[in-house]
Amino acid sequence: MAGDLDTSKIRDWRSIVTLIVFVITNIIVLFPFKVPIFVPRWLYHAALDTLSAVRIIRPRKLSSPTRDENRLFIRFNFPLNFVTAPLAADLFLLAILAIGRKEVHDGTLGSDNISPIDIMAFFLTLAYIAISIDASGLIRWLAFKVLQRSASVGHRLFFYLYAFFFGLGSFIGNDPIILSGTAFLAYMTRVSSNIMHPRAWIHTQFAIANIASAILVSSNPTNLVLAGAFNITFIKYTANMIVPVVATAVILYPFLLYIIFADKALIPISIQMHELPEEVKKKDPINPNIPNARGGADVEAVDTEDSKLLSLEEVMNPFLDKKSAMFGAFIMAATLITLLALNAAFSSGETHPVFWVTLPGAFVMFCWDLASGWMHRHQTREIAAEGQRKIEQRDMEAKGTKERPQSLHDQNATGTEINEQSFPVTVRNSAQIASQTSTQGGQMVPSDFQGLKIADAGQEKFPVLEGPYAEPSPKTSEATARTDHLSQPDQDKKRVAVEKTSRFAEGCEKVDILEEAEMKGPRTLVSLCEETYRWLQVTFPTVTVVVSHMPFPLVPFAFSMFVLVQALVTKGWVPVFAYGWDRWVNKTGTVGAIGGMGFLSVILCNFAGTNIGTTILLSRVIQSWQEIHHQNGLPISERTFWATVYSMALGVNYGAFSTAFSASLAGLLWRDILNRKFIRVKSIDFARINLPIITISMVVGCTVLVGQIYVTRKDTPYDL
Repeated sequence: MAGDLDTSKIRDWRSIVTLIVFVITNIIVLFPFKVPIFVPRWLYHAALDTLSAVRIIRPRKLSSPTRDENRLFIRFNFPLNFVTAPLAADLFLLAILAIGRKEVHDGTLGSDNISPIDIMAFFLTLAYIAISIDASGLIRWLAFKVLQRSASVGHRLFFYLYAFFFGLGSFIGNDPIILSGTAFLAYMTRVSSNIMHPRAWIHTQFAIANIASAILVSSNPTNLVLAGAFNITFIKYTANMIVPVVATAVILYPFLLYIIFADKALIPISIQMHELPEEVKKKDPINPNIPNARGGADVEAVDTEDSKLLSLEEVMNPFLDKKSAMFGAFIMAATLITLLALNAAFSSGETHPVFWVTLPGAFVMFCWDLASGWMHRHQTREIAAEGQRKIEQRDMEAKGTKERPQSLHDQNATGTEINEQSFPVTVRNSAQIASQTSTQGGQMVPSDFQGLKIADAGQEKFPVLEGPYAEPSPKTSEATARTDHLSQPDQDKKRVAVEKTSRFAEGCEKVDILEEAEMKGPRTLVSLCEETYRWLQVTFPTVTVVVSHMPFPLVPFAFSMFVLVQALVTKGWVPVFAYGWDRWVNKTGTVGAIGGMGFLSVILCNFAGTNIGTTILLSRVIQSWQEIHHQNGLPISERTFWATVYSMALGVNYGAFSTAFSASLAGLLWRDILNRKFIRVKSIDFARINLPIITISMVVGCTVLVGQIYVTRKDTPYDL
C-alpha cells in the first residue's frame, strides 16, 4: 500500500506546480485546442528536400512563388488533446525534476497492485476479439433481427433494442456497441418516415451500453484498474455489481420511455419504415470492410435519394460473415470462461497477469482473420477494383472531363460506316487523346505516339502496335463476333476496321498509364507504405478494419495519466485528499460513503481525465485512506470499505454519460461516429439530455447498493 502519508510536501514549489499541471492537463482534455507553431520557410523546405533526397517522400513541386509563399514562416497547428496533453505534462514535470525515475516506473510497470502495462495488454487483446466480432457483421445482423420482430410497434422496438444493447454490452463491452450500434441507429432513424429526431435512440443506446459495461471486469478498463487495485477477483466483482446494475437498467427504462423521451416524434407508437426495393432485397449484402465496396456511394449523405436507399440497404440487408461471427463468439466465450475460472482458482495465491489468457485468444482470432482474408482475396480484390472503377467514372463525370470518344469513322470499300458504337472500347482521357490526334487517310492517328506506325493493308492504312503492346486486345475478338451476320467480304473488312481501332485504343490506354507513372516520379518510402496499406486493405479487409478501430490512443493516455497521478502521490496531494475523505466518512458513515463516492466519481469523470483518469486517482486515494487507518490502528469496517469501492465502480461507469463527451473515450468515439453520419450533438444538448438520465441511474444504483451492502457485509474490521 501507499505508505508515504507525509502531507508537508505540498508546501514545496514543485508539488504546487505538479497540482497546477494536473488541473491544466485535465482542462485541456476536456477542451482540446491547437497551438500554432511557426517554422522558417527555408528550414521547412530544407527538411522536405532532405527527406526527398533519401527517397522518403516525393520531391516537392517547384512553381512560381505566390503571395503566401513569399512569407518567411510556415504555420503548423499542434493539437493538444487527450493524447498529447498528458504526455506533454509528464515531459514538463520531468524537465523541472518534479518527477523522476520512480514515478515513471510506478506509472508504467505498476505499484500497489496496479499494473498499467498488464491492464493495457489485457484490454487491447480482448478488444481485438470484440471488434473482430463486430467486423463480422454480427451486431448489425442481430440488431436487424430485433428490428424485424418489432419494426411496426415503436415502444416494443425501443424495449427490444434497449434489452439487446444491455445484454450484448455486458458480454463484449461498450466499445463494440458504440461502433456498430450507433451507426445502425443513425441509419434506422434516417430511413424511418415518422422518427423526427434520433435523440431518444442514440442517447438511450449510449447510456445503456455504459451501464452494462459495469457488470464484467473485462468490459471496461476502469473495472480492470479497480479490480487490480483492491485484489478483487472477477467473479466477486460481478457478484457485487450485477444487482445494482440490473436494477438500474430495469427502473431506468420506463423513465426514458414515458418521461424523458415521452414524445411521439421521438418514439412513435407505430414506426413507418421505407420499403426496400425487390431488386435490392435480392442482392447479396455488401461487405463494408472492403474498401470502395459501394463504388464510392456516400451512405452517410443525407440529401439524396440514393444515399437514403443505401442507408435502408445498410439496415435491412446487412452483411454477415457467419463463419467468422460464430468463431469469434466461440473465442470470446472461451476466453472469458477461462479467465473467470483461473481468476477464481488462484484468488488466494499468486496470480499470473490476466493477459496471459486473452493474448492467445486474440492471436487465434487474428490468425483466423488472416486466413479468411487470404482465402477470399480474389473476390475482395475484384469487388474493390470494381468499386474503384465506379469512383473514377463518377469523379470524371462530376468534373466534366469525361466526354464521349470522338466518333471514329472508317469508310471501307463497300461504304460500310464503323463508329464507336460498333465495339465496346473505353478510352481513358479521351479528350486529351483527341486533342493530340490528326486525320490521315481517313484514320485517327496520334500526333505523338511512339508505339504506333502506319502500315499498309491493301488499300487502307491503319495503326499497328510495336514492342510490348503488339498483343491483340480481348476486346477485339468480342467486337469481331458482332460481324457474323455480314457476308464474308464485309466481315473481313469490318473485322480489320474493328481490330485497328481497338488496338489503337488499348495502346493509348497503356501509354496513359506509363505517363501517369512517370508523373508520380520514383518510388519512395511513403508511396511504398501507401501501396502496402492498399494491398492489405483489399487482401485482408477484416484485419485492416479491426486494427484501425483498435483503441490505441488509450495506451499513451492511460500511461501518462498513471504517471501524473503517481506524481500527486509522491508530492503529498493524494494523502491530502485521503484525509479529507476520511473526515467525510467519519461524519456520514456507510450511507455517506456510498453517496459521496458516487457523486465524486461522476463529477471527476468530467474534470479528471475521463473515467479512466478518475479511477486511477480515486483508487490511489482509497489506498492512502486504507494506509491512514492501518497506521493509526483504527481499522475501516468491512461494510464501509466495500461500500466505497463499489459505489466508485458505479460512478466511473455511469459517469461516461454525464455532462461532457470527454467523460470517457467511448463518448469521444460516439460523438465522432455521429458526426460522420451528419448527426450533430452539441455539448450543451449532451449535458442537458444526460443530466436526468445520470441522476436517475446513480440514485437507483446507489440505493440498491446500500441495501445490498447492509445485507451482505458486516461491521467487522476490514482485513488489509
